[in-house]
Amino acid sequence: MLSVICAGFGGQGVLTAGLVLANVSMAGGQQVTWVPSYGSEMRGGTASCRLRISDSEILNPFFDQADVLIAMNQESVDTMQDMVAKDGTIIVNSTMVDIRTVRDGMRMIDVPATALSSEMGNPRGANIAMLGATIAATALFPVESFADGIDSYFDAKGRNTPLNRACFLDGASAVKGE
Repeated sequence: MLSVICAGFGGQGVLTAGLVLANVSMAGGQQVTWVPSYGSEMRGGTASCRLRISDSEILNPFFDQADVLIAMNQESVDTMQDMVAKDGTIIVNSTMVDIRTVRDGMRMIDVPATALSSEMGNPRGANIAMLGATIAATALFPVESFADGIDSYFDAKGRNTPLNRACFLDGASAVKGE
């Protein structure tokens, strides 16, 4: 079972990233729970979601320690780093996070997600780039099949753009190059 926290501020697509991860995982045959949490502000307030992804039935959607933290901003790293298991992974949007060390025994992956997505002409795609890094880091799914799942997710909503796939693949490549 993989326990994941996606965190950032409102407007960064944190909840969307969690929904995409949940939906593509379900389409891939996994059992999933998704629990959102957000402040009263629409943009700029804290937003996060917690996911559990498993091959078997998930009896409890809540967890004390995450295997993976996807941190879109500095505040997310500062407030949620202690919630990651000792052998866990923190994936940070290094365009917005200035941290170079984490607790002993943890893996930290820097992905300049905001810069990558902006350079590609998709400034709202940083969350999708972070998903690419997450899939590459966890090997939860093959990268290309997850990219196909992202296409399907956004096709169903009538909002697909090839830039989402490109952002996802760039995020995955950032991990392969570490």
